Amino acid sequence: MQKIIKIFFFTIITLLFFNKVFSKDIPVIVISPGKTPQSLSTVGSTVTVIDGETIRNSNASFLGAIIDQESGGTNTFQDGGHGTNMGIQLRGLEKRYSTVYIDGVKMSDPSSPDNSFYFQNIMKQSIDRVEILRGNQSSLYGPNAIGGTIHIFTKKGKPGFRSNTMIESGSNDTNSIYYSADGGNDKVSYYLGINRFLTNGISAMNDNDENDSYENKGLHGSLDYKISENLKIENTLRLVRANLQYDAVSSSSTDVNDSSKNTEGSYSLKILHDKGKFNNSFSYNKTYIERNTKETAGTFQNYFGYRDTFNFTGTYNFDLDNRLVYGFDSEFDATRYDGDYAPSATGWSQIFFDKAADEHIFSQYFDYQFRPTEKIFATLGLRSDEHSATGRKPSGRVTMAYKLNNNSKIRSSWGSGVRFPSMYDLHYADGNTNASGGGTYDGDGYKGLKVEDLNAERANSYDIGYETFFNDLNLNLDVAYFYVEQKNPLNSDKRNNWKMGNTVGINYAKGIELGLQWKPENTKFGIDFDYTYTDSYDSNNCYAGCTLSSGMKDAKVRVPRNTFTSSINHEILPGLKNSLLIKYVDETRDFGNANNSWTDVLLDDYITFGLSSNYRISKNFDLTFNAINLLDSEYEQSYQYSQIGRSFNFGLKRIH
Repeated sequence: MQKIIKIFFFTIITLLFFNKVFSKDIPVIVISPGKTPQSLSTVGSTVTVIDGETIRNSNASFLGAIIDQESGGTNTFQDGGHGTNMGIQLRGLEKRYSTVYIDGVKMSDPSSPDNSFYFQNIMKQSIDRVEILRGNQSSLYGPNAIGGTIHIFTKKGKPGFRSNTMIESGSNDTNSIYYSADGGNDKVSYYLGINRFLTNGISAMNDNDENDSYENKGLHGSLDYKISENLKIENTLRLVRANLQYDAVSSSSTDVNDSSKNTEGSYSLKILHDKGKFNNSFSYNKTYIERNTKETAGTFQNYFGYRDTFNFTGTYNFDLDNRLVYGFDSEFDATRYDGDYAPSATGWSQIFFDKAADEHIFSQYFDYQFRPTEKIFATLGLRSDEHSATGRKPSGRVTMAYKLNNNSKIRSSWGSGVRFPSMYDLHYADGNTNASGGGTYDGDGYKGLKVEDLNAERANSYDIGYETFFNDLNLNLDVAYFYVEQKNPLNSDKRNNWKMGNTVGINYAKGIELGLQWKPENTKFGIDFDYTYTDSYDSNNCYAGCTLSSGMKDAKVRVPRNTFTSSINHEILPGLKNSLLIKYVDETRDFGNANNSWTDVLLDDYITFGLSSNYRISKNFDLTFNAINLLDSEYEQSYQYSQIGRSFNFGLKRIH
């Protein structure tokens, strides 16, 4: 009851500001729903767009935190302060069930256990906008896009020349600097951004006193060349080098020397050709991820992930309202592991990656976007993905947007999707069914479950939503119901010595998403409000023997039932903009390590407040002030890992 009262109380506080609100404009054109530009009013999927102004004015330095603040239907967790693992979940599904793209390049780590993407190293300065598609997007974006997709678009050069410099300093000995330059003409455009971020940090683990420092050095560049009116070449490069001190998963460890060096790199070459009703693009993308860890005991582990993709996307425009999108994706993934641990009957670290592992996924798809009546916009999509280990799997989607009037629409979507086992899943299962001991090692690996015994996961999902804009109130309303059902979910089961396999049960997540944005005319106040209710079920139940008595014992790990976020904006004086951020997260089930004893736990609910201020002191200079966790709340997003307490930073931006 107390929890319900809290939710109600803070909701009422937020809504009381509705007489003085200023909502951000809803973008008209989006790209990611159908891989082609289209009006938001014609999209049948649930889309959230975080525009450049919102990103610039955020009190967060890293993109993951901004997504957490600005998008309903998402949930973020992090293992400590800046630089520690940060995952984003969509619609109550684990992070491995969503895909992330930066400028069209698939960004996940083939060497990670779940082949997912972590957001901790993406700073905001080079980001132009973000488009978040919630709901099954496998028919267009392939395996793992069951919960949705996150598309990150970086800044591009514009005609002329501009340069920007930003310097910030604040709590925990945090300092950062960013410089960018861009320009171009009718033929060539370029953008270059470099950054360095350094913080003394906090202790990631609750019961340790030492601070875990973090350093991020990054480069982003693009070079576009227009050969002719119909032909264009785009080049994009991203490099990040991050150094982190971290806390090991066991609270009993003395980990003052635990550290990691992470390198992330991606390159994209895209050729765009437009001719009449045909629009075609061909791209080659390469990603490289290297994680080097050193533990207190002096041992080291190095993980390497590689990906090469070849993509072709074609569009045939029958007319303004009818088009066919078609294409193929060819993806080559490889991973390698180096470490100090020698193969033994009880050790597994070198077994599953004792030599390079690789996989190939080849896909074909088409997506027909059409307008059967004046008020209905629909899509019909089909896809086939062939995985080198688990074979060919189909997926599809149907969406519909029914335009009630110029201000309102009803949307709905249904989709089927697939997630192939990661290389960790495959090789861990292939070589080691009893990681905690008891296996038989013969020099080539543990004998046991074979690759062919693992099946791809399947999922079906649907949603229905309503969007409207009230002219008199200048109020945007968006509400949606969603349901996702997973079959053959893959789990590593502690009760069965961490054996990897498909469980027989069915997992699900269902819930409601509510968004409000209000923009009274002639005001300089604003508010965004997002609320999400999620009911999730994990067929594997409590991993450590169902020690939880709460009704959350069946919930998916790190998926709260209730969350809401709100940002209240106010331009107090000309040029002085302020934003108050409020976030509430309900109690959450987690599964963690307490003194080397794995257990199911409930993390307490929490609420945080943040503040962001920007003052234009001259034509070319801004002063910034940001505050995080104003009430200095103590809370956990991951079991036993701290979050940043009350902290402040000040900054100066030069715009030229």
